[in-house]
Amino acid sequence: MNNEIKIYVVGIGPGAYEEMTGAAISALENSDVIVGYTVYVDLVKEHFPGKAFLTTPMRKEVDRCVLAFEEAKKGQIVSMICSGDAGVYGMAGLMYEVGEKYPEVELEIVPGVTAALGGAAVLGAPLIHDFCLISLSDLLTPWEKIEKRLLGASQADFVICLYNPSSRKRHDYLQKACDLMLQYKSPDTVCGTVANIAREGETSQIMTLKELRDAKVDMFTTVFVGNSQTKNINGKMVTPRGYRDV
Repeated sequence: MNNEIKIYVVGIGPGAYEEMTGAAISALENSDVIVGYTVYVDLVKEHFPGKAFLTTPMRKEVDRCVLAFEEAKKGQIVSMICSGDAGVYGMAGLMYEVGEKYPEVELEIVPGVTAALGGAAVLGAPLIHDFCLISLSDLLTPWEKIEKRLLGASQADFVICLYNPSSRKRHDYLQKACDLMLQYKSPDTVCGTVANIAREGETSQIMTLKELRDAKVDMFTTVFVGNSQTKNINGKMVTPRGYRDV
């Protein structure tokens, strides 16, 4: 076994190999074993032949972390992969928590392009001024807390980027979120959606907040809600750097 045991926790970006950082590619190339959620492993598998791949399904995140640490203890160079950025709704935090039981293993976090940044590039420039990210998934966060965050961010006129806006069990959550944001934001607020960022079938739309309320989205869609200054410029969503025109 190596004296120095390390696991790379790697953000692989929104989907396409070309969207990965050089550091992420290097970490995966240098690894013996790549661990991840099945969907994310499928995104990188063809680009890293000869590697061992270990997967767990959704909601088996703790098991996935333990798997990575146990492989590292065998002397393997391991990468734990996450979509987007490992530290933004990714596995970095949980790896540190589980890692308390594995003090001999060092973690190195390798950042990636989170969906907010990948989607923003598709839509134009929606995140130029202050913005926040809010996940609408209530699997790990009570809906009451999500409601407070939506209201607070809307009242403060943040650009809001929404992750996990809808699923089969949460089909009306985007509607509920829009109703909350409409308490402080104009129905004409410029909004945008991007589905399957940097993957096959990528689509994007610009619309108003009123129209967004009835838009069809899924777990692979990232939603952008502008602030009071956000504009539609030739079909692109653009937020000015400041509030000089107010």
